[in-house]
Amino acid sequence: MFWVEFAVLLLAIYIGIRVGGIGLGLIGGTGVTVFTFAFGMKPGSPPIDVMLIILAVVAASSTLHAAGGLTYMVQLAEKLLRKHPNNIVFLAPFCTYFLTMAVGTGHAVYMLQPIIADVAYKTGIRPERPMAVSSIASQMGITASPIAAAVTSFLAMALKVGHNITLVNILSVTIPATAIGIFVAALWSLRRGKDLDKDPEFQERMKDPDFRAQLEEGATLLDESISLKAKLSVLLFFAGVIAIVLVAMFKLAPVIDNKPVSMTIIVQIVMLTTGAVIMLYSRVKAAEIAASSVFRAGMVAVIAIMGIAWMSETFIETNKKVLVDTMQSMVSHYSWLFAVAMFAVSAFVKSQAATLLIMVPIGFALSIPINLLIGMIPACYAYFFFCFYPTDLSAIYFDRTGTTHIGKYLLNHSFMIPGWIGVVTATLVGYLIGAFLLRV
Repeated sequence: MFWVEFAVLLLAIYIGIRVGGIGLGLIGGTGVTVFTFAFGMKPGSPPIDVMLIILAVVAASSTLHAAGGLTYMVQLAEKLLRKHPNNIVFLAPFCTYFLTMAVGTGHAVYMLQPIIADVAYKTGIRPERPMAVSSIASQMGITASPIAAAVTSFLAMALKVGHNITLVNILSVTIPATAIGIFVAALWSLRRGKDLDKDPEFQERMKDPDFRAQLEEGATLLDESISLKAKLSVLLFFAGVIAIVLVAMFKLAPVIDNKPVSMTIIVQIVMLTTGAVIMLYSRVKAAEIAASSVFRAGMVAVIAIMGIAWMSETFIETNKKVLVDTMQSMVSHYSWLFAVAMFAVSAFVKSQAATLLIMVPIGFALSIPINLLIGMIPACYAYFFFCFYPTDLSAIYFDRTGTTHIGKYLLNHSFMIPGWIGVVTATLVGYLIGAFLLRV
């Protein structure tokens, strides 16, 4: 029955990936239905904490977007890129990385992608070079963000089973690891592909006057007028993020019934409060918040995580003994193999938070040391592998030169090699930091 149930799980994930977006969550919920009614399996627990964290962070980020603060942040990034266009292959990925770290979601990158493509083209740099690695960097920034669901969920799960770790312990590993991974991926991207003036496919397309006219249109936010309230909304948002870090760093959470309030709750209430303060100060309308592209992307992420993580939790809880026994012999000798397993799961589950929700409890059951588990966190990002994720697809769309692409063999796409380089490097660095420098 294990293999039959596993086949159903894979089939549901495959169909969900093909449908994409919110469909991944709906198909995941259908998988729970099949497991419950057809196989008599006890439904697992839906990832309520993760969903609530995403909702709270998305609410605050969407309010920031509606208030003009996110536009201001992207405008600052554009000024940097246009001031140093020849360094765009390095600067662009770190701009998207820090943007994700700041707002807790990689979906904020959409506003910056057309600007990266425009600056690269007008500088004579093949846009694929910064575009692909920037999309990868926007997702690697998730595990380096103090308000991202992936980070806070890992913390909550670790505290629940008795590990005495803090948010700072996690970020002290994930930030340097992912930053180094992005740097190495950008270094490789410097010379990838042919220069535009030597690319026969691009030169052939340039013979079309409509194609040339489209490229010359350009994309910029520098003409946007940014109000003082929009600029101050950024400071208010960062005040909320800093408050969360300070609470975690100095253990300032209120103690109620002799027990400190969990960091998952702290993130939720601080982010909701931050959004409320921005809304009231900037006088942005609630309807504008709900209409934000960040809000829509966040809601899709919530439903996708709900369905796919719930289905996976149901399967794992039912078959936990078989899974743990199977992995025990390998992981007991080579604990780093758990990172390989986490990477494989993430390739199908298009969420780092969901991947951690699925795999971390197994890691605890296998008695993998907590410092090594923290070091392996960067391995929870592998959904670049099949190139169905919205940030990758949008990078292809915004690169009007056509150099950022999916090949006819599906897996030979622009994001594959920088993704592998970034994640493998980050995981190796994280593992080494966790093994030799982290003391928890």
